[in-house]
Amino acid sequence: MRHVVLFHSVYGLRPAVRAAADRLRAAGHQVSTPDLYGVPAADTVEDGFALLDKIGHEVVLDRARAALRDLPPETVLAGFSMGAGVAGALLAERPAAAGLLLLHGTGGDPDAVRPGLPMHLHLADPDPYDAPDEVDEWQQGMTDAGADLAVFRYPGVGHLFTDPDLAEHSPDATAAVWPRVLAFLAAR
Repeated sequence: MRHVVLFHSVYGLRPAVRAAADRLRAAGHQVSTPDLYGVPAADTVEDGFALLDKIGHEVVLDRARAALRDLPPETVLAGFSMGAGVAGALLAERPAAAGLLLLHGTGGDPDAVRPGLPMHLHLADPDPYDAPDEVDEWQQGMTDAGADLAVFRYPGVGHLFTDPDLAEHSPDATAAVWPRVLAFLAAR
């Protein structure tokens, strides 16, 4: 059993994030899903970016830090898209994290990686927010820093392909993601 904090995408705390947390809880993990916005989730990605701009990136990071405050140091940092970036950004402050689980976006700086840090990246291929050459460069930097990184690319799907409430949802790719995620968490 692992403690996992699961940060939401730029849309906000959507039902898909809660459903993912429930899936992880059903496998025996303790999962927190903090609301980094404090307002209802956006209906469109444009509205989500407007919310992020209004709330501010630093406020989002401060709320993420507050959500982690009472969690064990070895909590797995996880997130969807923007939330993957948040999880990665907090890695330097959480050096004992049991792992970094990135869904729909890269995150983290190689300077924050301890040797052997377990990491998973699940990403559309291509992804509109993470260009393939940028992902390759990020992957090389993480590997060079000593991360135990596995990258899973899902061809021909949309960015947030695990969210069943979005047009870009891919049931087949989603079905491939969750067993991999559960195995990643079980191995920690």
